[in-house]
Amino acid sequence: MNWDNFFMSRCEALGKAAGEKGNSPVGALIVKEGVIISEAEEAGKSKNDITCHAEIEAVRMAVEKLHTNDLSQCILFTTDEPCIMCSYTIRFYKIKKIVFKKKVEYLGGISSSMPLLISTDVPPHWGKPPEIVHWKDVEH
Repeated sequence: MNWDNFFMSRCEALGKAAGEKGNSPVGALIVKEGVIISEAEEAGKSKNDITCHAEIEAVRMAVEKLHTNDLSQCILFTTDEPCIMCSYTIRFYKIKKIVFKKKVEYLGGISSSMPLLISTDVPPHWGKPPEIVHWKDVEH
């Protein structure tokens, strides 16, 4: 079984569930050593809280579950390119790898004029940028 395909399919199902609730159709999950640690769907509209992006919600759950702020052994899978807000969170918690499916039109953490996910102009304690995998560039 190709686990990356499984993880991305799960993100897509989470995104579909988010969309059915009136939120943006985004799903994300965090994996550590091949095990899903947390998963979340976009909830900004339903929770009336702009910070409830799927990626941030997944990070919140992973931090709570693992009892640490160091997610450097974790991989984030997400349906959409993390925005700059999510990218700040990803960098702060030192997630080592990001796998995303769709680029976003505005404020993407990789493709915008503010590429926080790949920038080296960040606080030194954040460490190096994570490995970035755009799902469309991967053979499935």
